[in-house]
Amino acid sequence: MTLTRPLLAALALIASLGAAAADVTATDILGREIHLPEPARHIVLGEGRHLSVLGLIHDDPVALVSGWRLDKALDQPTMQAYREKFPDIDAIRPVGSGNRDISAEAIIALHPDLVVLTLMDQNDPGMEVARQQIEAAGIPVAYVDFFSHPRENSIPSLRILGTLTGAEERAEEFAEFYDTRLARIRDRLAGAKPPRPRVFFHVHAAGQNCCSTVGTGVFDDFITTAGGQNIGHDTVKGVLGNVSLEYLIGADPDVYIATGGTHMATRGGLVLGSGVDAETAQASFQRLLSAPGFASLRAVEQGRAAGVWHLFNDSPVHIALIEYLAKTFHPDLFQDVDPAKTLAEINARFSPVVVPGTWWVTPEQ
Repeated sequence: MTLTRPLLAALALIASLGAAAADVTATDILGREIHLPEPARHIVLGEGRHLSVLGLIHDDPVALVSGWRLDKALDQPTMQAYREKFPDIDAIRPVGSGNRDISAEAIIALHPDLVVLTLMDQNDPGMEVARQQIEAAGIPVAYVDFFSHPRENSIPSLRILGTLTGAEERAEEFAEFYDTRLARIRDRLAGAKPPRPRVFFHVHAAGQNCCSTVGTGVFDDFITTAGGQNIGHDTVKGVLGNVSLEYLIGADPDVYIATGGTHMATRGGLVLGSGVDAETAQASFQRLLSAPGFASLRAVEQGRAAGVWHLFNDSPVHIALIEYLAKTFHPDLFQDVDPAKTLAEINARFSPVVVPGTWWVTPEQ
């Protein structure tokens, strides 16, 4: 059979349309267009703990990850939960450790089809050199953000990962779940217009060397969204900064919120989060509130104090924390909101593993 020139042209057009349809295109959080010939199946994560984010949209996120940087690794209880279900997690290769270092050579040797970096990498000169080397080797790099501006960027970033890994429907399902709960908080605050309590957010909280707190971004976003006023916003220049105990006492916040985790056990601070039982969390919180200066805070005396898990700060699961803060700031307005139920639904509908723990704690009555 002899193919005519028009028929050859038509076949070429069909082939080109098929190729275009197979092309995966997404715009990352920096506005850069990312093109893949097909959904990514061999990924390097710039932050190891973003495996849990992939787990919100994939039943087996471990199968997708070839390498990860360990500067922001999974906490040990979460790592163990993944290891028990996905033993191949130990085959993921490290491509960088502390101080946000990353090895372009190690990444290129893995032959990934996608590298995922974050906004924290954007302004790092060393990371910029590494990105250029990785892209020069023909490996696409996409930027996401679940930390610097979590309220603004978390769901768009999840959608980016969904598109690039062929999980658009799962990403949209979680986005709808998230947006529905966020809209409830925003709508009630807009309708009732309650006074915003002045909130002190004590991060990595311990009774000594007080106090590290938050300025802009991250937890400031959560406080504002939940209807509070972060008193560190105008004091701390940047994301984190330190103030004195005298400053805290003089500021006289309406609400005192402490963050902690298992990393605070060796510092005598607030211990809660993944793998921590309620009794341990309660005891550590009571020790914190009994430290000199804290017990006399009006917020503590009135029972308007709480401790929360610090690592809500780098995952869209933070919607449960926003609910918890909204209920703490405005208990009458959000009496029917149940953040524990929200976490349980996330575990049941989205997460491939369930990690036991204690995520928030209030003073003993």
